[in-house]
Amino acid sequence: MKTSLKYIVVLVMLVSFVSCKKNSRPNYQYMPNMYESVGYETYQESDAFANGVEAQLPAEGTIPRGDFMPYEIDNTNEGYEFAKANLQSPLDSTQVDHAVGGPLYTIYCGICHGVKGDGQGKLVQREKILGVPSYDDAGRAITAGSIYHVIYYGRNTMGSYANQLNENERWQVVAYVEKLKADLEK
Repeated sequence: MKTSLKYIVVLVMLVSFVSCKKNSRPNYQYMPNMYESVGYETYQESDAFANGVEAQLPAEGTIPRGDFMPYEIDNTNEGYEFAKANLQSPLDSTQVDHAVGGPLYTIYCGICHGVKGDGQGKLVQREKILGVPSYDDAGRAITAGSIYHVIYYGRNTMGSYANQLNENERWQVVAYVEKLKADLEK
């Protein structure tokens, strides 16, 4: 008896839902903006611009809002050498903060390069990656420009950290790497 009562209740509910739909009138729209487009479509034709398309490229030389500044040096070996020779940190001695650069270095760099910059990070110790040189290696003459360039674009098996660190944070990490290099050379 109980199961037949349940079947009857479910059947009554089903019939009541179906009976509410009426094809002679439109149904309710829960999000009308999803169905009715806004005035202009991106690639529609337009007489407002010379090329006849609504979508336009930004004016040459524009910079997006926020902290972004374009990095004009190419991701080539020549660009690396140029950055190594010419790129200098915009931070003066009062703006360098190892309390900021240190934790960022530990998070992003220390896993491979080691906490001291000796090339003995956790991944090297566990033999997941090999050949991470120490900052004080004789054949490794790194400068602030070369460090920044490598953080921005990556080099060899190291990937880019441009999306994880903003410009100021990258320069703070550069200052911290230079400090680690000086500590290792003592």
